[in-house]
Amino acid sequence: MAGYTKDKTSIQARLGRIEGQVRGIEKMVEDERYCIDILTQISAIQAALDKVALGLLDDHARHCVMSAADDERAEKTDELMAAVGRLMRRG
Repeated sequence: MAGYTKDKTSIQARLGRIEGQVRGIEKMVEDERYCIDILTQISAIQAALDKVALGLLDDHARHCVMSAADDERAEKTDELMAAVGRLMRRG
């Protein structure tokens, strides 16, 4: 079972809102809206995705890493740190 299972509905709702924001940006481009307005919306989407990612990282650390068997904990910690590294290198 995934660590985020108890929050699955909340995560799905948040991702649905983000999807709506992305569709809104598509419409803004179609309507040739001001560049800065589009960039502002992109920034908001990135912040929303970061919040989802941080929540998933927290759940992974608490559920998968901390509850891992002693012989698996190092591997789970390495997975966590690799995910953090990927998130930090974006852009």
